[in-house]
Amino acid sequence: MRFFLRLLVLFAIAIGLAVAARFNIGNVVLFYPPYRVDLSLNFFLLLIALLFLLLYFLLRTIRMTQKMPGRVAAYRRVRRERYGNQALRDALKALFEGRFGHAEKSAKQAADLPDNAGLAALIGARAAHWMRQPERRDAWLSKTQHDQLLKTARLMTAIELLVDDHQSEAALEAVRELNSSSTRHIHALRLALKANQQAKNWPEVLRLVQLLDKNKALHPALSRRLRELAYDDVLSNRSHDVESIRRVWKSIPAEDQQKPFVAVCAASAFNVRGLHDDARKVVEKALSADWDERLLRAYRESAASEGESALLAQIEHCEAWIKQHPTDAELALTLGSLCLKQKLWGKAQRYLEQALSDATDATSVREVHLKLAQLHDALSQTEQAATHYRLCALATIL
Repeated sequence: MRFFLRLLVLFAIAIGLAVAARFNIGNVVLFYPPYRVDLSLNFFLLLIALLFLLLYFLLRTIRMTQKMPGRVAAYRRVRRERYGNQALRDALKALFEGRFGHAEKSAKQAADLPDNAGLAALIGARAAHWMRQPERRDAWLSKTQHDQLLKTARLMTAIELLVDDHQSEAALEAVRELNSSSTRHIHALRLALKANQQAKNWPEVLRLVQLLDKNKALHPALSRRLRELAYDDVLSNRSHDVESIRRVWKSIPAEDQQKPFVAVCAASAFNVRGLHDDARKVVEKALSADWDERLLRAYRESAASEGESALLAQIEHCEAWIKQHPTDAELALTLGSLCLKQKLWGKAQRYLEQALSDATDATSVREVHLKLAQLHDALSQTEQAATHYRLCALATIL
């Protein structure tokens, strides 16, 4: 509709000019001796208009010709950016789809565009890694070595891939470089935790677990297990002497000291160094917070080489506990073992037979038979002792 309106206006102007020219009787004389040219004014005006249009289009053509190289270069640049961005999108799509070969191929095409080179290199590194091509992965990562804008992204990618490849030392080196740039966030801490766990750097694992727990960034079950592994390594370190193992124990938070696994590790460490009194205190405190049968084994071991008063105190504790846990086979075994050591033969036999009737696992059954055999040996009851030794051997075989 707009086109027809413009066409109508153009026709109206043409008719108006034609009517106006009909009443224009002026002449134009061009005189250049000995030549003379007579023109009507209307024709002269038409020639002027045509000459103006000719000059305009000539100058426009020259101008466009001069701009042509720039236009061609701009066109090629836009096309290269379009193809590069499309290749980057294809690389990301293929990476998420798990088509790592296509992802790396598209990353190579995207890397031709300087603005996309860094991100394309990171995509290519991930694709090469998942295809188990460490040389190509490292080559991709090296391309972003001098790009400061992508330093954090490069280090995070390197740490993640190296941890997945179980190259803990290289991963920790990247972690140190990342920490030197004061870049610390939750995912970086998680990756550092994995790297230190692989390197069995348990003190650092413990520190990182505590940091992640403060931010509620670690599953409670995983946090508990990692703490247990860390405490087990720290407490079982044979290089600790009496004083250092006590310092290590005091450095552990009170909440963790009451965890059964940690308390068992600590009691074992104290017992190995002859600190049976410390081991008993650890177990008694942990049992008061959370009843766990694993603690009772360490409690039995803490009775070694102690005087009569210490044994009697342990027996009193166990008799108080057995009122609360009358069917606990491990507790009955512990109480029977302590009574046997104290030479309370009647009590020892009663509690050991109770433990035998309540025991459900072969280890406990074997240990009960062994204790009963030792009891009958002490009482010179050779026939009963031989029977229990035989049953202990059978339990061991089974």
